[in-house]
Amino acid sequence: MATDWRTLPSLTALRAFAATAELRNFSQAARALNVTHAAVAQQVRALEEHLGRSLVQREGRGVSLTLDGEQLAEALGEGFAAFQRGVEALRADAVDRPVRVTLTQAFAAHWLMPRLKDFWAKHPDIGLSLLPDARVVDLHRERMDLGIRYGNGDWPGVEASYLASSRLVVAGAPSLIGERTGLTPEEMAAMEWILSRNWPEQDNFLRNLGLNPAGLSATDFPGEELAIAAARQGLGLVVESLALIETDVAEGRLRVVHESRERLPAYFVLTLPGPQRTEARAFLKWLRSQA
Repeated sequence: MATDWRTLPSLTALRAFAATAELRNFSQAARALNVTHAAVAQQVRALEEHLGRSLVQREGRGVSLTLDGEQLAEALGEGFAAFQRGVEALRADAVDRPVRVTLTQAFAAHWLMPRLKDFWAKHPDIGLSLLPDARVVDLHRERMDLGIRYGNGDWPGVEASYLASSRLVVAGAPSLIGERTGLTPEEMAAMEWILSRNWPEQDNFLRNLGLNPAGLSATDFPGEELAIAAARQGLGLVVESLALIETDVAEGRLRVVHESRERLPAYFVLTLPGPQRTEARAFLKWLRSQA
């Protein structure tokens, strides 16, 4: 049966009566609810007026319940006990459940994983569940604490905060480009390439360099993971976000020969509006410290 919310008394009045019925004393009920004696008595009177029934009667310093009061107190006791069990179950689940993060496989492997040792050293008691997925996942439906996405930061229904630049660069292995740190478009056009399939940003970046993606001597790969692995082996130049290959660049496996100065698109942290779990807040704070 559907609940008729319009006919129900206020929750404040029901709580005041339930506490009074349990403790049989307005003053003790007031202390339990952290309100005044007068506030509890007023809420109980308002409930009686709403129902048109007498629920309590004074007895010395306390109160007793009428037959109607006993009947309502029994129902409310069962209802509030169910509320409490539900809330405690959610709290227990929130404490035990790891922080769930949706992100792309490439970002997880190349940006996040090299840094996670620092997070676990600082927060050994917080579990993480990383769920790499190329799809745009619904945070609410999939019960995600946060997501990391590539784009302009304008997704509806979520709060987005800038995390890291995804400035695109052209890079190659030293075995391919030697000691050079810069190549002209003509030099790049004559070289082998490693391109990711179905990536419009990559193709637009190349066109802005004056290169025709379809005219390059290239091997296509289905995703960034394989493309970066092939580039490390010197199989061709690759277009990639600097954030994902910065470790390779720092350690000499790849060298940047051209880079964009555009701020967007970039990597953003996405959360649902509203409060975050303590564990999720700690992970978010750490993430931003790494950006």
